[in-house]
Amino acid sequence: MTERNFNSVKRVVVKVGSSSIAYSTGKLNLYQIEGLVRQLSCLHNQGKDVLLVTSGAIGTGAGKLGLAGRPKTIPGKQAAAAVGQGILMHIYEKFFSEYGVTAGQVLLTREDFSDRRRFLNARNTLHALLQYGVIPVINENDTVAVDEIKLGENDTLSALVAGLVDAELLILLSDIQGLYTADPRKDPEASLIREVKEITSDIESLAGGAGSKLGTGGMATKISAARIAAHSGVSTVLACAGEKDIVLKVVAGEQVGTVFLPADNKLENKKQWIAYSAAVCGKILVDEGAATALIKQGKSLLPSGVTGVEGQFEIGSTVCIVGPGNQEIARGITSYSSAEIDQIKGAQTREISRILGYKDYEEVVHRNNLVLNQ
Repeated sequence: MTERNFNSVKRVVVKVGSSSIAYSTGKLNLYQIEGLVRQLSCLHNQGKDVLLVTSGAIGTGAGKLGLAGRPKTIPGKQAAAAVGQGILMHIYEKFFSEYGVTAGQVLLTREDFSDRRRFLNARNTLHALLQYGVIPVINENDTVAVDEIKLGENDTLSALVAGLVDAELLILLSDIQGLYTADPRKDPEASLIREVKEITSDIESLAGGAGSKLGTGGMATKISAARIAAHSGVSTVLACAGEKDIVLKVVAGEQVGTVFLPADNKLENKKQWIAYSAAVCGKILVDEGAATALIKQGKSLLPSGVTGVEGQFEIGSTVCIVGPGNQEIARGITSYSSAEIDQIKGAQTREISRILGYKDYEEVVHRNNLVLNQ
């Protein structure tokens, strides 16, 4: 498969933002939604697995409730989401059924990714829906989410879903053409970047703020999503939802939008989860020698290199590993609790039994359960 030829992909995740499926009034743009559904149905009829991650529940609910914009309070947002999600799904189901395609609603929260068992359950559910020929219509469960509701999380959600189901292509549909060298709404000299091979600090500096009063996701969340997808082996294309047949154009390999190429060092599924999904429960502080062994030599973290521990956590928790200068260098799953690590920090492996009275593991974090910061 060439860098822009996605015809051969078998599984595609498409994310659409609030501003792309609704008017500024909050009322749904039925013409836009129908066009999106038609394209997804066309891909489905080609034999591809298609998953749709859609925003819009809060904006739709706000429109139905006669509000001028998104509610300011968390309870207000949750109430709007409760009203809007049913309306949104009804519209999607209606349009998909007209094209002979079955859609199924899936509502997820960050916890469905951060808990390993729920992560695997979500993966199995989505795979089962795809096997039944269903197009999952996925949204953040904004009616119960609290912290996540304040973020542009559906960009991140779509990238996590792409990794979860081993998709090959993620299409982020927005109200702009792609990633520009500057904000095209302010700088007439801004030019579209067609291809990003690696997300560097220079690329990240191009991100602006949120562009719509109905949406929450700005360019920063899209670049972050592209990074997650890249390390999951997924190509990402950022394109304009309003362009006619944009999804079909992307899959056909046309030069539209910005393509973010997948990283060479794809993370295995478990390490994807550690790096991007698992809830971080604390920190392990390490010295220069341990940091070098982890980064340069791919070693496990031994107690001799640990200088301190922050937070309280149990065996099997995901933690940040922080080097000198308070820089996070890795994340990993611990073999010992925070209390145990505090006792054995700085000790040699052979001393663990003497200090704790037992030695279940030689490593504080084994290299198979550790992911370096990308």
